[in-house]
Amino acid sequence: MNDSFLDPNLDVGAFVQRFEGESREVFANRQAIVDAMNLGTGEVVADVGAGTGPFLAPLAHAVGSTGKVFALDIAPPFVERLAKRAAEEDLQGVEARLCSEDSVDLPAASIDAALICDVYHHFEFPRSTMGSLQHALREGGQVVIVDFERIPGVSSDWVLGHVRAGKDEVVAEMAEFGFEIVEEIEVPGLRENWIARFRKR
Repeated sequence: MNDSFLDPNLDVGAFVQRFEGESREVFANRQAIVDAMNLGTGEVVADVGAGTGPFLAPLAHAVGSTGKVFALDIAPPFVERLAKRAAEEDLQGVEARLCSEDSVDLPAASIDAALICDVYHHFEFPRSTMGSLQHALREGGQVVIVDFERIPGVSSDWVLGHVRAGKDEVVAEMAEFGFEIVEEIEVPGLRENWIARFRKR
């Protein structure tokens, strides 16, 4: 599933068009998604699978000048773009970092929150990836997951073929990985995606 992201000749421009078009539901509602996280000034948040960086500015503004955003991705060209974008937009609290397919590669107890937006279904090794994220979260830290509704007979053929797990399966997996669901979050603009908050147990 992630072979295209690991291609050293990755066409970043093509993914900018794909990820940052107003027709993409999560892009159009990115501010509402970040608002729903209820981040506080000075907090440290990880954008897991940050891609081309549509959430960089909303997250950086949410945690303020004393906070920090780790923008994580497995694709070196994306990480280069994330760093460049943060510099161009003067987002001083953003640090772009390369992570691996089975780990977020962050120090223990280094973050207060994580956003996983349309990325969870791309995890090739969800148990080890979420284990590394639990290790990185401080006590009581939160994870907000946004992903596609996967409902046979309702969802599109693309979603059914591309997304490996629906909401109920993700919630069950998260429980196995040491997270409890706190709440499902209503964001009015999201119709194809669900959003939920989890807490490190």
